[in-house]
Amino acid sequence: MTSSPHRPAVTESTESVTRRTASGVDRDVRARVLATLTRKFGDLDLAEDAVQDAIAQALTTWPRSGVPDSPEAWLTTTAKRKALDVIRRESVLAGKLARLHAEAERAPAHPDFADPADSPPPGLPDERLGMFFACTHPVLRADDRIALTLRFVAGLTTAEVAHALLIGVPTAQQRIVRAKKRIGALGVPFTPPRDDDLPTRLGGVLRVVYLMFSEGFARSTGDAHVRDDLTDESVTLARTLRALLPRAETTGLLALLLLTQARRPARLDAAGRPVPLADQERALWDQTLLTEGVALAESAAAQPDTGPYTIQAAIAAVHAEARTADETDWAQIAVLYRLLEDHDPGPVVRVGRAVAVGRAYGAERGIAMLDRLQSDRQLDRFRPFHIARALTLAELGDHGGAADAYRRALDLPGNEAEDDYLADALAGLRSGPQM
Repeated sequence: MTSSPHRPAVTESTESVTRRTASGVDRDVRARVLATLTRKFGDLDLAEDAVQDAIAQALTTWPRSGVPDSPEAWLTTTAKRKALDVIRRESVLAGKLARLHAEAERAPAHPDFADPADSPPPGLPDERLGMFFACTHPVLRADDRIALTLRFVAGLTTAEVAHALLIGVPTAQQRIVRAKKRIGALGVPFTPPRDDDLPTRLGGVLRVVYLMFSEGFARSTGDAHVRDDLTDESVTLARTLRALLPRAETTGLLALLLLTQARRPARLDAAGRPVPLADQERALWDQTLLTEGVALAESAAAQPDTGPYTIQAAIAAVHAEARTADETDWAQIAVLYRLLEDHDPGPVVRVGRAVAVGRAYGAERGIAMLDRLQSDRQLDRFRPFHIARALTLAELGDHGGAADAYRRALDLPGNEAEDDYLADALAGLRSGPQM
């Protein structure tokens, strides 16, 4: 009787810890294990299934046996064995099976064993960067490359990929499936990047890192507004890319991410809801990141091969150098957005330019530009577009129009913290009968 109150607590704690550990590997470690298996077997579908099976086994094994010293090595070894089982069962790739099976037989039986051949290539944080370059292979369609890489290398869900690309989920699924089939049909190798791969594939890799960071900066789903693991990882990858190929755009992307990440301490209120840039306590911004980011932005701007990330970094630097929101040089930002539109005439850039023009030259000009974008189908499912309209209309005193824009924003996918912010903003409007 004296021991009975303690046993359930111990069991519950052990299961909680192990399940939390197993669940925690689902994105970060999963991406590295997936990269290892894809490189070894050359089959993305096989690798993905094996990793999923290994994680599922961990959820049942670890609560009984305890968390291994190296969960990643355990998952890698287990996933390899499961992949070999699939190959054996289906009697495919007989020659490769013999070679891979011989490797597995030589490996120690300890579940924490990690094959030295699976170690990260020198100079890279891990094999994921090699996967980035493999998935952005030029034989794939440009749109398909981005969708595939976001899904399997960045570890985003299909819904998150769709949100990042401003497309519907079925379209995102089609792009991913099409890319996987083409990789399999053409035998695209999953190898670490070579020097001659960098210039031709760099644009796609930079785009994926940028979109990864964007999803972490403002999540498209879930409870919390931010995902620090995604933003931190994106910064790490940006640093590595600049070290591999120091040019204007790699420098510009790193500057942009650092300047944006510097605002992280002021971006959420006590309840976890987003705080608009104009309302942030700038004393909380990370001065170390700001200093590094501004220096990198200036370095990028001085180089001849500037592009969209260099210009975005310059915009972020203007915000960083303003001591208060009222001191922001919106006229300069409007000019920079016009330059950015020459490089990237997409709908998101046009929204940014409209906001900047409205801040620099009056809300009437801003809303006129935003209203001209209302027919864009992509923007109609872009929540920040409707938020920009709501804020501009509210500034003009059109509370009814602002309320409609907030309602439309709330109809679109987004995280719950942002939903709370929008609901509060909507409740704060006084629009008479339209409310």
